Amino acid sequence: MAPADDTPAPPAPHGTPEAPRLAVRGEAHLDAEPEIARIGITVTARGRDRRATLDDLTRRNATVLDLVKSYGEAVDRVETGALTVTPQLTPHGRGERVRAHHGTVHLTADLTDFTALGELTARLADLDLTRVDGPWWSLRPDSPAHRLARQQAVHEAVRRAREYAEALGTSLASLVELADIGAEAPAHAPRMRSMAYAAPAEGAEAAPLDLEPQRQYVYAAVNARFTMRPPVL
Repeated sequence: MAPADDTPAPPAPHGTPEAPRLAVRGEAHLDAEPEIARIGITVTARGRDRRATLDDLTRRNATVLDLVKSYGEAVDRVETGALTVTPQLTPHGRGERVRAHHGTVHLTADLTDFTALGELTARLADLDLTRVDGPWWSLRPDSPAHRLARQQAVHEAVRRAREYAEALGTSLASLVELADIGAEAPAHAPRMRSMAYAAPAEGAEAAPLDLEPQRQYVYAAVNARFTMRPPVL
């Protein structure tokens, strides 16, 4: 005879009269001050001579990088995204006759010090053939706001479960399952602000821009299952 199996049977998926099961959803909605401001920078050069165009692009790109890096710890990260150098052919012409060369470099810079943001964007927009886009506001992936939202979602699930149990004249017994179903997913994409400025008068510095940070919306949700003590119905 085979030995008896002492492994306890798994709980019934829908509970039993002795251990009724209760399933609830907990959600949390909160907003927080942004922690990062990202700007996009596009440097352009154009000319008839290919080498001269590359030299202009290299010089302007170095000027942008030096300016951004001069802000030290206010800049969390600066990255070069893409470089393109494109020959432009003469329209309606025969053969491969090049009319001009067009070069661009795309960069992104993340700032954590918003007091420097307005000044840096204005100075960048004042450079020759330099475009600035943004800012895009966001939270860090490890921001405390995400943790707070998850905790509030769990608390909300427990509170709702207790209310249901109390409505039946009983109380919760144990937690069976807790499932994260999309914590810290933003309800909307950050809004983009594009900036294009005319150069100031000769010899004058660009005035710092007044940029108001956009508050970030944080959402978290959990599914929770509990067992209850048998109610008297």
